[in-house]
Amino acid sequence: MKELRKVGGAAGLIAAGTYIFGFALLLGVLEPAGYQLDGQDMVAHAKFLTENQLVMYIWNLVIWILNAIVLVILALALHDQVKQNAPAFSQVATSFALIWAGLILASGMVSNIALGTTASLFGTDPESAGTFLRAMSAVESGLGGGNELAGGLWVLILSWGALRASALSKPLNFIGIIIGLAGLSTLFPMLAPVTGAVFGLGFILWFAWAGIHLLRSA
Repeated sequence: MKELRKVGGAAGLIAAGTYIFGFALLLGVLEPAGYQLDGQDMVAHAKFLTENQLVMYIWNLVIWILNAIVLVILALALHDQVKQNAPAFSQVATSFALIWAGLILASGMVSNIALGTTASLFGTDPESAGTFLRAMSAVESGLGGGNELAGGLWVLILSWGALRASALSKPLNFIGIIIGLAGLSTLFPMLAPVTGAVFGLGFILWFAWAGIHLLRSA
């Protein structure tokens, strides 16, 4: 149990780090270089991805693949700590955490395949590369970027159950509830730009705090 909490605590800190790395690379390197977050001009977007494959592969590896791996470890460690006081809440929450990790992992794999195929197509047919990229972007967004239902349900149910059972810490649980509600709100397109930012930035704090809490409890 203590060993799982130690590993889970480290996973929480790494999860926070993946978010920080992703935001820093996006805002500090990719966007200044011409990366289009909205992807309106898909041919230009395909050109950018083709010219910056290595950086994009690293970005995908960290924000999708690594994040999904440590998310599973963190979820299981939190489940181990909360299950005695709130077994039903913990089981349901952990189920959504594993679903979310699977979606994140799938998004990363789709993104990597799309990146390589886009680069291959762009050399001979830029228009086809743009069309292909638009389709793959929709798939990737539907899996892990368009809304935050699974992640929102995980942290909301876990935090609510832990709050009722006096597990974890109250401030951490309150933050988790706020993040969970923000994640569910991304289902509404008019709210998604704001609540999505609250969800992403809030999780940096929540991941780090949960990780520290697990390390201290171990």
